This record gives sequence, C-alpha cells and structure tokens, in this order.
Amino acid sequence: MTNNDILRRLRYSFDYDDNRMIKIFSQVEQTVSREQISAWLKADDDPDQTRCNDHQVALFLNGLIIELRGKKDGPQPVAEKQLNNNLIFVKLKIALNLKAEDVLDLVDLAGLTMSKHELSAFFRKPGHKHFRECKDQILRNFLMGLQLKHRANAPDKGSFVWGKSGEKADH
Repeated sequence: MTNNDILRRLRYSFDYDDNRMIKIFSQVEQTVSREQISAWLKADDDPDQTRCNDHQVALFLNGLIIELRGKKDGPQPVAEKQLNNNLIFVKLKIALNLKAEDVLDLVDLAGLTMSKHELSAFFRKPGHKHFRECKDQILRNFLMGLQLKHRANAPDKGSFVWGKSGEKADH
C-alpha cells in the first residue's frame, strides 16, 4: 500500500474534509496547505499527485492520536522518518483506542479471519521470536473494516468504496 492510499482510505472512512486534515496535522505543530492535502489525495494515476512520504504519514497518525485521545503530558512522540505496516497498524490501534477484540471484529467485517495470537504478533517488537510482519493485505483489510464500520450508514456523496482487492470500485 502507498502512503497516499492510506491517507485516502482514512479520510474516506472518517469523512474528514480538508480543514479536519489540516487540523490533525496542526496537532503535531505541522503546517500543511489545502493544496498539499489535495495533491496527496489525488488518484495514483493523476499526474498532479504528490507522493506522501513516511514522515508525513507518521505526523498525520501522531496528530490523529492527539486529536482522538488528547495530548499526553511530557514530551510528545517524535514522528518516525520510516514507517512500515506494523507501525501504521499500532498507531491506528492507539488512535482509535481499540482492543484486540475490536481489531478482530474490524478485519472480520472485511472478510478476514484471524486469531488473537496472529494479531498480537503484529504488535510485538521486531526482535521478538513471535513478531510477524504486517503485509499489505492485513492492513488493507483492517482499513476496509474501518470503512465498513464508520461509513456503513453514511449518505452516498458520489464517493467510492474500496474492494477487497484494494481496487477502486465506483458506486
């Protein structure tokens, strides 16, 4: 999955407008413009799309944590320069205050069944003997579950839904 795809899916799932996206970035004292957001969210085949790097996604996810959970006391977490699916998964789990059962319910909504032990392997430290790398398919199904949960009753605004294959399906 691309960073741009992750931002698009989160924006769609939670129905965030440009102002909300800008506010989330501002939670970590990062200034982004409407033009930057628009360029990041353009379709992958759009020549005007700007690639969103790992650091920008980490800033957004840290901002989302603060937006949804509040700012913690003391020094704020520093946004990573490099992300992987495991870190993205962890940050979303924290931001949304999800327990293991909640995550399992979300991936089940997207048609993926996994055990609690399989899930916990994604949240372990990389050196741990039971650590497991989170592949795109797992993250994609988790994001699809978020979309199905949060947008199930949303009015159709001429938007799109992501299919299980990750391809855009017009509705």
